[in-house]
Amino acid sequence: MKKLLFGLVDRLTRAQKRGLLLLADVLVAPLALLITGIFIRAPGGEHEWLLFPGAALFAFGLSLLFGMPRIKLNAYETMAILKTGAFAAVLTLVLSTLASVVGTAVPAAAAILFGLLFFILSVGARMVMLHALLWVLQIGQKGCRVLIYGAGNTGTQLAAALRSRGTIRPIAFVDDNPALQAMVIAGLRVYPSDRIERLVRERDVSRVLLAMPSESPAKLARIAHRLQLAGVDVHTVPSFAQLVGEEQLVDNLSPFTFGRFLGRQQIEDALPQGADAYVGRTVLVSGAGGSVGSELCRQLLLIRPRRIVLFEISEIALYTIDRELQAMAEGTGVEIVPVLGSVTDSRLSRMVMQDHGVEVVFHAAAYKHVPLVEHNPIAGLANNVLGTRTLADAAHEAGVARFILISTDKAVRPTNVMGASKRLAELVIQDLAKRSKKTIFSMVRFGNVLGSSGSVIPLFKEQIARGGPVTLTHEDVTRFFMTISEAARLVLLAGSFADPGDCRGGDVFVLDMGKPVRIRDLAVQMIEAAGKSVRDERNPFGDIEIVVTGLRPGEKLHEELLIGEGLLTTPHSKILRAQEESLSELEMATALRALRSAMAAGDPQAARRVILSWVEGYRPPEIVAAGR
Repeated sequence: MKKLLFGLVDRLTRAQKRGLLLLADVLVAPLALLITGIFIRAPGGEHEWLLFPGAALFAFGLSLLFGMPRIKLNAYETMAILKTGAFAAVLTLVLSTLASVVGTAVPAAAAILFGLLFFILSVGARMVMLHALLWVLQIGQKGCRVLIYGAGNTGTQLAAALRSRGTIRPIAFVDDNPALQAMVIAGLRVYPSDRIERLVRERDVSRVLLAMPSESPAKLARIAHRLQLAGVDVHTVPSFAQLVGEEQLVDNLSPFTFGRFLGRQQIEDALPQGADAYVGRTVLVSGAGGSVGSELCRQLLLIRPRRIVLFEISEIALYTIDRELQAMAEGTGVEIVPVLGSVTDSRLSRMVMQDHGVEVVFHAAAYKHVPLVEHNPIAGLANNVLGTRTLADAAHEAGVARFILISTDKAVRPTNVMGASKRLAELVIQDLAKRSKKTIFSMVRFGNVLGSSGSVIPLFKEQIARGGPVTLTHEDVTRFFMTISEAARLVLLAGSFADPGDCRGGDVFVLDMGKPVRIRDLAVQMIEAAGKSVRDERNPFGDIEIVVTGLRPGEKLHEELLIGEGLLTTPHSKILRAQEESLSELEMATALRALRSAMAAGDPQAARRVILSWVEGYRPPEIVAAGR
């Protein structure tokens, strides 16, 4: 029976639906007249019976004139009701005139009663038809059952709008205001927010609609995150101001201008000097798909080398940077060569150097995420140390003019495997620099780059967008920061200094990173830049909370850029040259032999003992934790 009803309603054409609405008006008019006659008996005339077909006929004509059948049932609201009132008033006037013509005296009370009855019956008929239609649609379709979070004006208007749709059924309101809880608003009961999980389970709710446009984005994000964890689909209803364009429906966190958080002047946009070292040459960038490697490629392309070789182990990263650079290089005459492989592959490294006539190498490939490398020391040391030696040996054999290693401040007195592996990589390059007659080996050491993968800014941005909390490892932790573009330009400039006429091989170039930045201050700046406030003891009603999680294994409170004492100047004020001790050829060979042995045995403890023996200042996390 239910399926039959649904099929019957579903097959009705638009003309048939309008016909039913017109029929309702035609039938209601005589019915109202009949009821009026029961309550108020007017002095009759011999032609009084003409009023009944007259009422139906005039109701038919006026209904068409007022366009009543064209008003959809699910759009029957205030304006339509007012139009029905006007329809009732005109019909009453017309019938009163008809009654005078046929000789029937109609008392004023009877005319008023008829008008009221017709209006009530006409509106009532449409309401009954609407609810009958919705009931038929609900039994014939699987509707989406929703909770409305927020029982204010927006929520009640939303509930009224949803009732006109057979496929979406509001079940109840949820509100954090205790004064509204347990009340019935717009026919729906209001529940506290701690009942959501139970309502979802018991009432088969599939979606929650957040109808609180006046709440802060941070609070909405926190509510949405909690509901999503409960397995509910969450949607936000925009405010009226947003719908009419007075407020922008944008992510307040985008875009970030990373340099604004440095608190210092950055270098000029153009490479100030040193471009001649790369113009018309073949340059290889390892780790070309990474944050620093990809920016190096972009900056190199502006200088117009003859060829850029993209050496990358990640297929998707290589595909992305190759596609970007191919588009940028169109019409420049610069050849872009993608090479998929690992720097630990000695055969591939030698082949790439020889086949493409590489003249300059920027070695940016490295595993750099401290916690991951700490848990995977074998992989980290194999890639960062042995991979550096493999690529550097291939460059040396091919007679490459310059080899520049991209290093990190974490290599200075490291407390983690990642930093120790980068210091060993520096020692490898220093060792080769002593014996190389053709290739000038050098290193560029700097701190964190803003916006790189794994850095704090993308993490903080994501946490702020989610409504917090922002996680901080320590209240006093500091880091050196530089924008990716600034770091890339200075690396290219430092690489141009790697020339026998300017410096001896094996030098460590240290970039001037300015003063270290307190990470908590950075978090506060980002929260405020997003138009939000920090929630703490002094401001318990703030938007975003900052939670201290504790330093991770191998993580320092403060980073350093120098191992030894003193710095020498270079042709650029932001690039300095460090004077640091290195291992002898025999010591380096012994260290690499021990490291390869540990790699072959897959013994992480043996690998840690190698870096403990040969990396100056290395302190394992357990020693740091013990305060020794």
